[in-house]
Amino acid sequence: MIARTLAARRLCALAGLLPLVAGCQIAGNHSAKHVPQYGIIDPHQPKELEMVSMPPYVVEPPDELELAVKPAISDFSLTTVVVQSDGNIDLGYPGDVYVAGLTLAQIEQKLAQHLEAYSAAHGGNPRQRLDVSVRLVNGSQSKNYYVLGTVSNQGKFPITGNETVLDGILAAGLRSNSLPERAYLVRPRPAGAGDQIFKIDWIGIKERGDTLTNYQLFPGDRIVVPGGKPPSLLGSLLGGG
Repeated sequence: MIARTLAARRLCALAGLLPLVAGCQIAGNHSAKHVPQYGIIDPHQPKELEMVSMPPYVVEPPDELELAVKPAISDFSLTTVVVQSDGNIDLGYPGDVYVAGLTLAQIEQKLAQHLEAYSAAHGGNPRQRLDVSVRLVNGSQSKNYYVLGTVSNQGKFPITGNETVLDGILAAGLRSNSLPERAYLVRPRPAGAGDQIFKIDWIGIKERGDTLTNYQLFPGDRIVVPGGKPPSLLGSLLGGG
């Protein structure tokens, strides 16, 4: 008899909770409908299956560079250097060289001229020409994209050149109250230029494999994922996040 009474009480309590849970779901859906989605769909933007090559890499702090010089010169034996916050790399005895804002090819030319002048000033052959190779170490350390809004890991993520909107959202992770169907992509622009805001069709990307808005990401891009009302304590206890 006691067991039956306890079971009946549990059923009654559960029945009382069901309207509250349904009400929370309705409220969440209602708030989601009133969250705007910004941007336009631009079919001409690079995207999944239609990606483009990145422009020549521009070095910035804190990129790490691998250097090779042939033939070798005295007082210089470094193989890797880090671009410092002031934009310089420290070559040791040959001094500092400003490289921020230059491509790898431009840095090779600048270093060759700098080291040739140093070698000639310290007893080297003034007619000797140096061959300098500069490569990035560990990929693009100074190039990132950002995922903002209602995601599990808001912040910046390194970009290698083949990331898409889908990669970015999955890397950041969705929360129970994320609204990826309202997400949009913001591309940085110079002051005074027009906004570049692109609508993301999350349902199309996820459920239909539609690549139209699965845009290729470029350095500085911002993916914004809005969110609805956070789940209530009751919803959290029942597994709502």
